[in-house]
Amino acid sequence: MNIDSCESLTTRVGRLRLRRCGSTPALTVFVAYAPTSSYDEEELEAFYMDLEKLYRGDHTFFKVIVSDFNAKIGPRRTTEELHIGTHGTEWNKQGERLSEFIMSTHTIHGNSQFEKPSHSRWTAWWAVP
Repeated sequence: MNIDSCESLTTRVGRLRLRRCGSTPALTVFVAYAPTSSYDEEELEAFYMDLEKLYRGDHTFFKVIVSDFNAKIGPRRTTEELHIGTHGTEWNKQGERLSEFIMSTHTIHGNSQFEKPSHSRWTAWWAVP
């Protein structure tokens, strides 16, 4: 595969398109960084609306979203939540909004599909004095 294009679509969303030998892109990777919980609800909603519009507007067959959604998604709660796996840890408000986005775009939350060791479930930050 070769890089077809790499661009910043908004201040929070970028896109990398990869293609095979032909001219049709084979894979699109969206990279996004969601607002944290300290931002107001309007900015969070604008982020998800922009991301959904960009995702739906891209007609590549294979699409992946790699992001820091600042969200916690727990295990599947109902049979309708097929987009969520059974290996999440807990839910938060941003996780609820992410779940709505995943349902509306018919995507899958990959991180909850596989069981991880307990020490690998959270991101830790260390500061060296």
